Amino acid sequence: MAPKKRPEAQKPLEVVLRPRSKRNRSPRDPEPEAKKLNVTGCAPGRRSDSDCLPAGLPGLQDPQPCSSLVRALHQHRLGRTAWPSLQQGLQQSFLHSLASYRIFQKAAPFDRRATSLAWHPTHPSTLAVGSKGGDIMLWNFRVKDRPTFIKGIGAGGSITGLKFNLLNTNQFFASSMEGTTRLQDFTGNTLRVFTSSDTCNVWFCSLDVSARSRVVVTGDNMGHVFLLNMDGKELWNLRMHKKKVTHVALNPSCDWLLATASVDQTVKIWDLRQVRGKASFLCSLPHKHPVNSACFSPDGARLLTTDQKNELRIYSASQWDCPVGLIPHPHRHFQHLTPIKASWHPRYNLIVVGRYPDPNFKSCAPYELRTIDMFDGGSGKMMCQLYDPESSGIVSLNEFNPMGDTLASTMGYHILVWSQEEAGARK
Repeated sequence: MAPKKRPEAQKPLEVVLRPRSKRNRSPRDPEPEAKKLNVTGCAPGRRSDSDCLPAGLPGLQDPQPCSSLVRALHQHRLGRTAWPSLQQGLQQSFLHSLASYRIFQKAAPFDRRATSLAWHPTHPSTLAVGSKGGDIMLWNFRVKDRPTFIKGIGAGGSITGLKFNLLNTNQFFASSMEGTTRLQDFTGNTLRVFTSSDTCNVWFCSLDVSARSRVVVTGDNMGHVFLLNMDGKELWNLRMHKKKVTHVALNPSCDWLLATASVDQTVKIWDLRQVRGKASFLCSLPHKHPVNSACFSPDGARLLTTDQKNELRIYSASQWDCPVGLIPHPHRHFQHLTPIKASWHPRYNLIVVGRYPDPNFKSCAPYELRTIDMFDGGSGKMMCQLYDPESSGIVSLNEFNPMGDTLASTMGYHILVWSQEEAGARK
């Protein structure tokens, strides 16, 4: 298919810089707890979810002395401290730093809600975000230059998957409801079309890429999964699920291992070297509800799934077919909301996910806040919550940058960037 030229938008971008000092509180905020909360061990007035630690966490009440971390690093270099112990200390130090995380930048560039985001693999302050209208923004929030903006087709163009090309980071892969999975650059040129639908009833819902194996995998709303090489040659096209494939993920450690999630209430694990048909999966993981996502941990040893109601599940490579952890968590599905998906921190055993309070959830409390929740991936315990009373909507997507020190979130039309408040910025 001939490359298409996608025009740049003329719509001015709304990019708001958030000061790192004390902010004005909104007089319309109906929730008194919001005026006090930025990070807590658990939301006020709510029973603990999955054994959440009440009234803050031990070790987070007082700053951890710098010397203890330096001592731990020194002991590890001398061979006196094992790596797991050092990793635990580093994670505890990071959790403590979250107490000073604030929204310091915010953007609302789209006329429809944000539907996908991806961090640049080598520039820790640059991310790409896609919208329901097919718009894509490349934003380096550390500089004052106007973000790069590619205009979409509007209704029916929703960007459902977004990945940078690790072989050329000026390019990106995108799947969309427009009916294509394509490789594009940030000037708006379509460089290659991998999959294209001839009917408006079929579109592509998910995407992943392996630069090492040079393959692209994408799933559609009819349950099909496509595997292609980087040159665009189709290797196979199989109906792996009965309904829409909401998420595809290649294992970062062994990229021949593929996880697919679907609204047919299953997640399936596949060995790409042995795919012969729809029944050739390694494992099928049944869920109680449709599944929004299934993503591997950075080390590839675990799989995190998010259903469309109230459960996060953690599976282990030692036994894929049986979850090692179940985390009750309200994040129910709503038609006009970008589906909520939990993700891993890139360096620590932590899970981050947006909360959509549900009055039918067993531990729901009056005036429960729409927080960003962080859980320990080993114990399933709630470790902390982020909340900004001036940005109190439902947060659908959360991703830490590759360094793990900055969090990007999407909240309806808005893109939020959270980072640690600098020393001396408080008043």
